[in-house]
Amino acid sequence: MRFFVVCPGGLEASLTQELTNIAQRADSRALGKWVIDPAPTSPTGGVGLAAPLSAAMALNLHSRIASRVLLQMAEAPYRQEEDLYRLASGLAWEEWFSSKQTLRVDVTAHRSPLKSLNFATLKIKDAIVDRLRDVTGDRPSIDTAFPDVRVQAHLTATQVTIYLDTSGEALFKRGWRDEKGDAPLKENLAAGILSITGWKPSQMLFDPMCGSGTFLIEAAQVLLAIPSGAIRSGMYGDDAKPSRLAYRPLVTSAHGFGFQRLKPFHEAGEQKHWADLKESALAEILEKRKQYPNAESLFISGGDINEKLVAMFKGNWQRAQLPGLPVVRQVDALAAKPPAGLTGGVMLLNPPYGERLVIKGGRGQERTAELEDADREPENRFELNLETGRQSAKRSSRESLKRLQAQEEQDPKFVEFLRQFGQHLKDTFGGWNVYVLTADMALPGQLRIKESKRTPLFNGPLECRLFKFEMHQKRES
Repeated sequence: MRFFVVCPGGLEASLTQELTNIAQRADSRALGKWVIDPAPTSPTGGVGLAAPLSAAMALNLHSRIASRVLLQMAEAPYRQEEDLYRLASGLAWEEWFSSKQTLRVDVTAHRSPLKSLNFATLKIKDAIVDRLRDVTGDRPSIDTAFPDVRVQAHLTATQVTIYLDTSGEALFKRGWRDEKGDAPLKENLAAGILSITGWKPSQMLFDPMCGSGTFLIEAAQVLLAIPSGAIRSGMYGDDAKPSRLAYRPLVTSAHGFGFQRLKPFHEAGEQKHWADLKESALAEILEKRKQYPNAESLFISGGDINEKLVAMFKGNWQRAQLPGLPVVRQVDALAAKPPAGLTGGVMLLNPPYGERLVIKGGRGQERTAELEDADREPENRFELNLETGRQSAKRSSRESLKRLQAQEEQDPKFVEFLRQFGQHLKDTFGGWNVYVLTADMALPGQLRIKESKRTPLFNGPLECRLFKFEMHQKRES
């Protein structure tokens, strides 16, 4: 089978390495042969691979960086909408799902000559519905909010590719998050950034603006070998009850992943593979618990000035099946000190663009709402409707966010905070590597520190940079 694993733009190389690691697991090798495409040299929004059908289960369970795992159903040239209908109607959809299940179809495009993606979507939807009606005598209902089955099509200038989505809800929705907080950061983006930093379990990881704890929870789950899909897969049974506020009620073990609602995965052989994958993962977790029996043993800590966010972090930590309570303090970032007095480690932070730094103003709530809306926007080529010759609504949204952020950057209190924080890093965190994810391209100048590396990334529709700063030890006078 052919898959395309979607990820946030800029993380393709990290995803390729992660897919290689997943394929090399003993339980993955037992499923059959995997062939992973080389890492793309430019952003493509994902990575392709060939693998057995069962690989969809391993990918959805283990990939921390993936947004979705798409199973390729067909690829062909096209010139007009009728070509899309002909291709989709010729596929044996009845072998994958029934007419009693609800359906959603999404179409995306890059340089497509078609004038309307909505019409293209309608033609593919009609083709699937007509096929099922002709074969079964009944037609599926359309549900754009909570569908049982998702079909995606991607149009280039000359080719159309049709996919079945084996993930269902986006994979960054792990099921442990109670609320997003004021500066939303998608979990799979956080996991990808962790891989870019090269952080190792033996190093201290510290986030002085940890918010609801996304970076630190992802890192702790890596150390404890907890799969990103552990809660959604039902691995913990009744011991893990996903938050009622966890993005959507579908992010539960009852609904799990999209592949669990597709007929081929109900066969006894596939059910056995799924049980074996979960059993193997659970055995790894139990073994790691012996090595890391409590939060203090993890070398992971954080701080935040906002008491409410610190409490939220603690709740998220527990729902993520991590031991005890996180090592976290309510503290101003300007007063943060290296944990345990260490003279080296990795600091990783996502500054909240002003609204969580007790910078008073009348636009704080408005800014938070803008960012939360942005977090619900698509993040890659499979979710962005890029129509040739016209500016899409989503691109307009991205530009409005940039304009709003540029206005906030001029807030003198925020600019002064950044200057002070940069000096604090120089004075207090010598020997540390500091990584900062921000949409502010001028951040190094505001911190008055020269970056050693910058990596382009996307947080939802918001174009960002991951800056690396190497903090040198102060020379003794």
